[in-house]
Amino acid sequence: MREALAEARAAALAGEVPIGAVAVISGIVIARGQNRVLRDQDPTAHAEMVALRAAAKVIGNYRLLDCALYATLEPCAMCAGAIIHARLKRLVYGAADPKAGAAGSVLEVLNHPRLNHTLPVTGGLLAEECGELLREFFRAKRI
Repeated sequence: MREALAEARAAALAGEVPIGAVAVISGIVIARGQNRVLRDQDPTAHAEMVALRAAAKVIGNYRLLDCALYATLEPCAMCAGAIIHARLKRLVYGAADPKAGAAGSVLEVLNHPRLNHTLPVTGGLLAEECGELLREFFRAKRI
């Protein structure tokens, strides 16, 4: 999660909402992502999506069966859908997202009983640090 936090900090320095993600296989980071929505003018360039795309290129397959994803914020519905389609092995996230979270905060997209893929989901890892980074960013925007 510390690596994902580093990506989130880099996103903030670039003027993006500070969310980061890393894809990991056997404890080794194989891909990184940070929010790039503004820089890429792409509404799908969330940190998780960027990391998933990079991981798929690294392993040469869109199925990320042996891959865990660490993200600083609970994934939205779009990212949760991509996680399911990629068949991720595991998801770990930091802060819950009470406005758009799709791992239980607002929606339960991940591990929905009618979908064809389930995975272990762990929320709350370094949640305070992940959440504070977001709060600081938005506080500064309001000034």
